[in-house]
Amino acid sequence: MSILFLYNYSCIILIIMTDKKLEKFIEEVFEEPAKILEDGVDFIKKEEEILVNKEPFKTAKEYWNTIGPGLITGAADDDPSGIATYSQTGAQFGPKFLWLSLFSWPLASTVQEMCARIGLVTGHGLAANIRKHYPRWALYLITGLLFFANTLNIGADLGAMAEAVRLISPNMSIPFLVIAFGVISILLQVYTTYARYAQYLKYLSFTLLAYIFGAMVIDLDWNQVLFHTIIPTFDFTREQIFIICAVLGTTISPYLFFWQTSQEVEEQNLAGNENERKWKQDINPLTIKHMKKDVWTGMFFSESIMFFIIATCAGTLYVNGITNINTASDAANALRPFAGDFAFYLFAIGIVGIGMLAIPVLAGATSYAISESFGLKHGLYRELKEARAFYGVIIVSVILGIIINFIGIDPMKALIYSAVANGLVAPVAIFFIVRLSSNKSVMGEYVNKKRITFIGWLTLSLMGIAGILTLVFSIF
Repeated sequence: MSILFLYNYSCIILIIMTDKKLEKFIEEVFEEPAKILEDGVDFIKKEEEILVNKEPFKTAKEYWNTIGPGLITGAADDDPSGIATYSQTGAQFGPKFLWLSLFSWPLASTVQEMCARIGLVTGHGLAANIRKHYPRWALYLITGLLFFANTLNIGADLGAMAEAVRLISPNMSIPFLVIAFGVISILLQVYTTYARYAQYLKYLSFTLLAYIFGAMVIDLDWNQVLFHTIIPTFDFTREQIFIICAVLGTTISPYLFFWQTSQEVEEQNLAGNENERKWKQDINPLTIKHMKKDVWTGMFFSESIMFFIIATCAGTLYVNGITNINTASDAANALRPFAGDFAFYLFAIGIVGIGMLAIPVLAGATSYAISESFGLKHGLYRELKEARAFYGVIIVSVILGIIINFIGIDPMKALIYSAVANGLVAPVAIFFIVRLSSNKSVMGEYVNKKRITFIGWLTLSLMGIAGILTLVFSIF
């Protein structure tokens, strides 16, 4: 009996020990993949740190960190309204006006650089500086026209984004999409911190790469493309003068001036430089150098997208006799039979992505201008309760943009009216920009160099002519 007891007891002990070993074995088996994954992640992180700290990756990372407001501004320049203008240019005239992308780059970049420098050096936006140094009536006139133009532009962009989604998903409701895009835009601006919001806008700019990829999947005559990029050609006809005015007006837009200046101020506030004395100490030649790099990069990106949109529509629509494009969505739809589904989807997605970037810029530019004109608290770095009027202007601008889509205003007419308003505002705004950035008492050691001032006055002259011609052609 005792022998049997000992035997049974020994078996139980053996089973318990075996169960523990089995549990340990199972635990080790299932832990192993996790350990491998963990080790792999640690290895990748270490290798990534080593790689990033090597040239040219270190240089690329540093370069990415120095760009921000300029890139966002440049990308916003290619909003759905701009896409429609560039698409019409390529569809109506083929590659003939590709030279405009090269021609307008230094003009747009120089104006934006002056705006950015004004913001950096003075610590105030463009409207605040005009208010301080020039008659109020001029500022109020500019601000009123800017509000009108930007609101129409917001309405047209919201409609274009909704139509683009409808192309991909025909069952979606246009009214619902217009309202949804508008509400999302408002919520992001009001309830997202500026640091995170700026990053969203920065990464959204990459949706414009869709137009470069789209151009790469079609068969372009690159000899013709390069010829028309380098050699300016045009006939002095009403249609061609109008399209040049439209492209210049879309590319060198007043809302970009106000946005760029104020964003430089926002970036300094984000860095903790709200104290004016500390601000002045932190502005140095290196800061100005980084700003220039940012601005010229952003505008080069913008003009490159213009180039590829014109080239794509020239190589598909123009050669197949499709010469009339009313909206950016029309361009995407017209591309499908000739460029295929891939190009079609890229074009449509690009409209939505860049619209989500452009609408906040349009509404924000309006709000900065109005708030600074009347001395109201402003800034995306502030919370809603700190700057209710500033955020109120953004909300009103977007809501009016939504309403435009429900009162029967033709999208193309909205864009024409917007272009006329921009054509009137741009030369006046550039006048103040050049005067302010050339004023040593305002800019100190960072005053304009002579060549910058010359390009500024040249741009003003060209925009003045473009504005007058746009007004004349719109009336007659």
